[in-house]
Amino acid sequence: MPARPVLPSARLCCAWFFPGWRLRVAAWPWLLRWPLQLAVGATGLGLAAILIGDLAYRSLARRYDLDSLGRMPARSEVYDARGGLLGKLHGEDRRVVPLSQVAPDFIKALLAREDSRFYEHGGVDLVGVVRAVVRTLQDPKVRQGASTITMQLARNSFDLTREKSLHRKLLEMAITRRIEDQRSKAQILELYVNRIFFGTGLFGVERAAESYFGKSALGLTLDESAMLAAIIRGPNAFSPFRHYEVARSGRDMVLDRMVATGVLSAAAAAAAKRVKTKVLAPPQAPPDSWALDAVRRDLEKVLDQGEVGEGGLKIYTTLEPELQRAAEESLNRQLAAVEKGPGYPHQTWALYERLVQRGLAVEPEYLQGAVILLENHTGAIRAAVGGRDIRHSGTNRALQSRRQVGSAFQPLVYAAAVERAGLWPGQLIFDGPLLPGEVRGEEGLVSPANADGRFGGWQSAWWGLAKSRHTMAVRVGELAGVDQVKQLAAAAGLSGIAGRSPQLYLGNLGATLESLSSAFSLFGNGGQRCRPFLIDRIETGEGELVYRSGVIAYPVLSPGSAWLTTRMMEQVLGPEGTAAGVQGLGFRGLAAGQTGSADDFRDAWFIGYSTALTCGVWVGLDDTSRRAPQGYGSRLALPIWAEVMARGPALGYAAGASWPSPGPVEKVAICAVSGLLGSPGCGGAAAEVELPSSHVPREVCRHQEGRGAAAGGAEELRQPGFWQRLGQRWR
Repeated sequence: MPARPVLPSARLCCAWFFPGWRLRVAAWPWLLRWPLQLAVGATGLGLAAILIGDLAYRSLARRYDLDSLGRMPARSEVYDARGGLLGKLHGEDRRVVPLSQVAPDFIKALLAREDSRFYEHGGVDLVGVVRAVVRTLQDPKVRQGASTITMQLARNSFDLTREKSLHRKLLEMAITRRIEDQRSKAQILELYVNRIFFGTGLFGVERAAESYFGKSALGLTLDESAMLAAIIRGPNAFSPFRHYEVARSGRDMVLDRMVATGVLSAAAAAAAKRVKTKVLAPPQAPPDSWALDAVRRDLEKVLDQGEVGEGGLKIYTTLEPELQRAAEESLNRQLAAVEKGPGYPHQTWALYERLVQRGLAVEPEYLQGAVILLENHTGAIRAAVGGRDIRHSGTNRALQSRRQVGSAFQPLVYAAAVERAGLWPGQLIFDGPLLPGEVRGEEGLVSPANADGRFGGWQSAWWGLAKSRHTMAVRVGELAGVDQVKQLAAAAGLSGIAGRSPQLYLGNLGATLESLSSAFSLFGNGGQRCRPFLIDRIETGEGELVYRSGVIAYPVLSPGSAWLTTRMMEQVLGPEGTAAGVQGLGFRGLAAGQTGSADDFRDAWFIGYSTALTCGVWVGLDDTSRRAPQGYGSRLALPIWAEVMARGPALGYAAGASWPSPGPVEKVAICAVSGLLGSPGCGGAAAEVELPSSHVPREVCRHQEGRGAAAGGAEELRQPGFWQRLGQRWR
């Protein structure tokens, strides 16, 4: 019997597809055969598409690191130098706890509310999906989700887009299956309860329990557990802080759901509903502080934005809490006293505070100030105060504001002359009007006047620094030269000085309080400057070191030059100095420093140091067009400095009995006119002084024997151009 021919349509059926039926189907009428074949083909293509799609989304899901499930952006904790908690920054307000530290009632309430089949499905609840589809078909206005706890964990952990698209949902499901494959149900629950948002900036069940009920998650009662579980789907709508009755109705719905799922008896649910769940008052936002503000600004310098924003760090700072508190209190107390003075012409802090309370405040215009305190031999910042009230203004005037330094810059001018030209404290400098052509800058002749409008004639260099004499500062600066002064200032941390004008000698430049104070700290540290730093180290929550600052020190001046300049600055606090009243303000001990006034008393400074600490204080108005009342550094800044520095010894920052050694010291006779070794011809101009061996002049003064040294020297020094020639020879 000949073989039955295979019809062309039969070739559409695979040989393995019901081979007995293949021939029978091929013999059917066309109207019956083709629909069946199309259905079979469509089913095959659909299954192939599902398989390909599954492989594709599995591949996409593998790009997500499941280790990040446990990396939750908790807030970073900031500690002071004594280990005390200063506050928290960045990240999310959460405290991670193990699942064993969560009340079982909360776990039951959570599962009843969010995922009653959690232990039965593999991450995607197909029963829930079908139920949601049916419900949506019955009433399109009702949206019923089918997200399981694992799916929510995937979405929240990897910041998947909230867009309701098929692609996002399929990706979420693929990641969910990976999580279920690699994590146990207990691990998934633990990750979820610690990550979930509970409204009011609270993350995780532990912080929610603490903030809403004042207890740990382990201590939650049944009614409290149900109320917290209700918050999850609507953190704002069900917030017991904002809408207590709505939160209570949500609690009751969760209790009913627990009864429906069989984890709670009806009697227990009824008893819990009768309880009036006690909720605490909403927590006040933690106040900002100048200490945290300074840390926040420094943190952005040492870590990238991602590390900062993620939080969860332990930040250990160099701030001394007692010194920080003393600086803040002293600044406010002293400036409040200034505002109470008769005829005070500006807005006061008290007036601005009343405007704030009435909602009428714009920008504060009251007298401001800033304080910075550094440890000389490390550069560690022990206190940083950026203003009087951080609630009124977030500008950190200690770290950000560049103000005219004025006469506070003069010690660096004198130090450059000591280092470059051999200046010594007793050397005579002329305090008188500058002669025509004596000093010429880029902008023409320089002819400064002293603040009091007077001139003192020939005076010792230390006297000129102690009295902040402008004419003497210019002449001393010319001994060193503009370039040398700029180089020294840059090495001391005052970089970016433009031009070559002799106006630099008068402090015609802007600087932050931090940078100027850091520059002064080198004098108390034997000529070495230590880079200032606020953050000592940063660790992860697990104790892994992320950043370590360390001490970075380098020489700026020779020890002998630092010692001689300090001896001159000691006189600033002496009986004839501009800070002569310091002992009456409560400070005792070895110290040196310099007052400063700039821009017609728009800026008042005092920068001073002991062998241990350097403290800088600035006082002024933010509006640089207005003057501070009697804006002398000795009146506005010095009292604050004295109070803060007086607290140091009790905290372990006692000043030494003497300044750092400059090396061997020799007792030699020096001519006060020429600055060279004295000779018989110098007469009374020669004085026996102690100088570091490194700074003893090599040349002998050439005064003619029998000639009036002081008079002859005066005539010689009055000749235009002498200082330049003398400076070049000594350099």
